[in-house]
Amino acid sequence: MGSNSSRIGDLPKNEYLKKLSGTESISENDPFWNQLLSFSFPAPTSSSELKLLEEATISVCRSLVENNPRTGNLGALIKVFLSRTKELKLSAECQNHIFIWQTHNALFIICCLLKVFICQMSEEELQLHFTYEEKSPGNYSSDSEDLLEELLCCLMQLITDIPLLDITYEISVEAISTMVVFLSCQLFHKEVLRQSISHKYLMRGPCLPYTSKLVKTLLYNFIRQEKPPPPGAHVFPQQSDGGGLLYGLASGVATGLWTVFTLGGVGSKAAASPELSSPLANQSLLLLLVLANLTDASDAPNPYRQAIMSFKNTQDSSPFPSSIPHAFQINFNSLYTALCEQQTSDQATLLLYTLLHQNSNIRTYMLARTDMENLVLPILEILYHVEERNSHHVYMALIILLILTEDDGFNRSIHEVILKNITWYSERVLTEISLGSLLILVVIRTIQYNMTRTRDKYLHTNCLAALANMSAQFRSLHQYAAQRIISYTCRHLRRYVYVLDKLYFPHSHCSTLQHCFSTLSDNGEELLSLTCSHILRSYASSLFSLLSKKHNKVLEQATQSLRGSLSSNDVPLPDYAQDLNVIEEVIRMMLEIINSCLTNSLHHNPNLVYALLYKRDLFEQFRTHPSFQDIMQNIDLVISFFSSRLLQAGAELSVERVLEIIKQGVVALPKDRLKKFPELKFKYVEEEQPEEFFIPYVWSLVYNSAVGLYWNPQDIQLFTMDSD
Repeated sequence: MGSNSSRIGDLPKNEYLKKLSGTESISENDPFWNQLLSFSFPAPTSSSELKLLEEATISVCRSLVENNPRTGNLGALIKVFLSRTKELKLSAECQNHIFIWQTHNALFIICCLLKVFICQMSEEELQLHFTYEEKSPGNYSSDSEDLLEELLCCLMQLITDIPLLDITYEISVEAISTMVVFLSCQLFHKEVLRQSISHKYLMRGPCLPYTSKLVKTLLYNFIRQEKPPPPGAHVFPQQSDGGGLLYGLASGVATGLWTVFTLGGVGSKAAASPELSSPLANQSLLLLLVLANLTDASDAPNPYRQAIMSFKNTQDSSPFPSSIPHAFQINFNSLYTALCEQQTSDQATLLLYTLLHQNSNIRTYMLARTDMENLVLPILEILYHVEERNSHHVYMALIILLILTEDDGFNRSIHEVILKNITWYSERVLTEISLGSLLILVVIRTIQYNMTRTRDKYLHTNCLAALANMSAQFRSLHQYAAQRIISYTCRHLRRYVYVLDKLYFPHSHCSTLQHCFSTLSDNGEELLSLTCSHILRSYASSLFSLLSKKHNKVLEQATQSLRGSLSSNDVPLPDYAQDLNVIEEVIRMMLEIINSCLTNSLHHNPNLVYALLYKRDLFEQFRTHPSFQDIMQNIDLVISFFSSRLLQAGAELSVERVLEIIKQGVVALPKDRLKKFPELKFKYVEEEQPEEFFIPYVWSLVYNSAVGLYWNPQDIQLFTMDSD
């Protein structure tokens, strides 16, 4: 690492870079360019080396910024690159390694310089550097080339048209990286950009016709997950010279073409993490997400989002409507497989969300798959390991489930898929369980984690919405899933009584109730002691009779009274007081979910009835609660009906006998006695300005996982940086 760092550190002293950034104009036909572009150095593989490269580039850029308005050397470098790319496709076909290598190096230099320019100067200054045109004597034309626009069009052509071979892999990655860098001006603004050079060049003009082809190519790069050429694929002999950058094309100095600037790629890390095993796929996905989340231009919608919203399956032979621009076709089966395999990364989950939410063709295709477990299981695993994931990744996984549960066919089919030995689920050995029951277990666990740790209302609301969407189609629930639905509800019922006690009698503290609640484990499985059950029966009924008179007014007065008693010491309102409404919302929703299942699929779920009867004492205390009276009618009816049948059957009944009585009773229970409620259906809708969430999120992914790109964290304005 030391030698790598020292070589990178020598960049500002390099004579060729000094000449490029100096006071002398260099013609684009000068032999200097062959000398400048004939270099190679080991790839930076750590943030410290990338930081060194950034600092070295800044030093060169300072001189270039000062001198370029007079020399136009930046424009000459870009013209050299543009002229070379015209022959790039032929060079690839002819295996002209040296030509491709030099073209890659030209783009690498441009990318490094562009990154610093974008960070250090305004868009107006940037464009001035790219529109310089040397005026010959007697030439009074005011027309100047817009080299930035030409460069972007050229990069799009390179990405979409150059065949992906071993010798073109690195230049393809570099072209995508350069486009990411061009778009990175957003990083240095706190506000979401709604007008920028990105909008100017990418949403109109000569770049626009490449839209669908670019999106399609980036998607296929993600699908194929092409790894970089192996370490043994060096085209040129290795150099023994251990000095700085190696120059001199004639002496055959090229060393390790394939190691140029591929972070963790070709041989530098034997065990690269999955998201970096294919730098091309990783970089392509990041660029695709950045393009898809650009805000609309003032006079035109985002064409890249339009392309993502409208592409179809290659097997779909129906014509595209003429009103749909930027349409194309792609193999949905290959895309589905790649999405299933890559869900360990934030960016793959975000792509899945984007496609499900915005492309109805993809959504219809996925919901029709008979192997949905391949997609759902990775999503559930993200949620199961919620404490190891960042909140945005968890949100995306959860919203994907919510979108899927909007479909009744999905809600039915997941109970027909039987899974064996879910190794990552550690709370209990699950030798055999339906996908639907597993989904319920994981979502309830996520709600519980959120309620005890992060306290994010958005998260638990969406979790409950997903369960509610599924509830009418619950089928053959696993006994553990049924138990968790009931026990989780009971946990909040107990918590609710405890909080009410603290509100109404803040100085008395019902110690027995408090102790009984505090001794419950996190999974809420333990039964309350007989003492606490007695307290709940007598105490809760008196509280609820009080609440039934003036429910909201009583709560408000109790809260104000408590706040008043604490105000003298400037003590904030306790969490339990703030949590009361949240707990009540969760209880209400869980009761509605149970009611929906009992009303629509009682005969399919004897395990749920069994679990409900097991905890019937607690539910019976809430039948008079003003907030829950209506929804408790059916639950109370089911409890009463089956309790009476169990009493008739006698005492000392086995679990098997109880289940048998329940199954027989389901047939005898008149369905018309169960009150009908509106179907529970929740639909995911994005916020009014989703870009305020998604653009910082996407760029945080670029910042943290882009291959071989480094930005000084002190320069980042778009999102808050974690302390290093």
